[in-house]
Amino acid sequence: MMTNLPKTAAETALIRQFAGLQQQAAFLVDGQGAGFLPSLPQRQAAIAALEAHGLPTRRLEAWHYSDLRRLLPDIAAFSDKIDGAELPVLLAAAPVLELVNGRAGEPPHLTKGLKVAPLAAGADSAAQSAGFDTGAEDKGAIISQINTAFARDGWHIEVASGNKAALELHNIQNGGQAHSRLPVYVGKAAQLTLTERQKGDNQASFLSFASRLELAEEADVTWIIVRERGLEAAELNRFQAILGQKSRLRLYVVNLGGQLVRQEIHVDLAGEGADFQLRGINLLAGSAHTDNTMVVRHLVENTASTEIFRNVVAEQAHGVFQGMIRVAQAAQKTDARMACNSLILSDEAEFSARPELEIFADDVACGHGATVAEIDHNHLFYLMARGIPEGAARILLIKAFVGALLDELPENLAGALHKVLAAWLESHFTAA
Repeated sequence: MMTNLPKTAAETALIRQFAGLQQQAAFLVDGQGAGFLPSLPQRQAAIAALEAHGLPTRRLEAWHYSDLRRLLPDIAAFSDKIDGAELPVLLAAAPVLELVNGRAGEPPHLTKGLKVAPLAAGADSAAQSAGFDTGAEDKGAIISQINTAFARDGWHIEVASGNKAALELHNIQNGGQAHSRLPVYVGKAAQLTLTERQKGDNQASFLSFASRLELAEEADVTWIIVRERGLEAAELNRFQAILGQKSRLRLYVVNLGGQLVRQEIHVDLAGEGADFQLRGINLLAGSAHTDNTMVVRHLVENTASTEIFRNVVAEQAHGVFQGMIRVAQAAQKTDARMACNSLILSDEAEFSARPELEIFADDVACGHGATVAEIDHNHLFYLMARGIPEGAARILLIKAFVGALLDELPENLAGALHKVLAAWLESHFTAA
């Protein structure tokens, strides 16, 4: 069904940019033999879907709280500049994979059992098919459509069975436009800790990022996304994971910046005994709009998942959490829990929460809930009565509210993330 709405400036720009890029030989990397970058027919089908359906509006259920036609009136142009300040690592001593303006840097020195390769260089894997959703059949899959049409580079990561590895990805975008991918395969009984840094300055920028994680039997992954985009940045991010038998995934999402952010999370618990844990922290200020939309599917017996989001919303910011847990008929003995707790710090701030369950099995333990509150004035008075200035007291209370979600992490990672949160809070609240 084609849209009857007139094209927005952003839609027109994307369509024109695609037409222009097709004339560049370097863009026509079709991924044949590698499978991680789209073929030209896939790119053309994706842009055709975007042209037919346009950017999603609130008429689509999955975009009800994030009318992209309104929120993305225009987009930054492509730029060939390669600039970006080097980031300090969160994961000490971990090799760093760099993406600057959508282009992969030089591969770092790696330990045995860990393979990485830039996608544009023809990264390949016998263990994992491409598996990225193209979005051509779904008018609401705009992230997949844009990423399929424009993705030019990224990194492929593979951890061999029985090995243990740690990596840090720095995706730096200072102005302009970029689209990249991150396919990851973790072999049987292997372990991976990955920190994904999404960083940018205050120049106007637009990017999409698609990651796909496949966990083999008994694999164990801790994946941390830390987003610190600038005041004029728009980021569309899609995370997809498939969990095998007795595998475990701990995903942390920390949103600290960006004018417009849509973080989609799609997780399939496809192997018996699989366990998924999601912890999300949103610290939102200014006029930022951050949307976390999640679909977790329990497909087989004896799987478990717990998703907890803590949100702090100040000034005129707007946050969104849409969480869906789907339990298939075959997924008996599923244990699934979901909670979204929000702290609202101004009259103009908003947070929209919609946790949902869709259950077709009868032997399950499932639950969900959402709360919205302000800072407890009794707690604030208690701290101020002991000589702590109001700004510092607010920071302490907010740290306690969101910081508890980091306690399950190893001490070195938890400490690094606490510092990141503290820096954001001290820049937005007067501690004097």
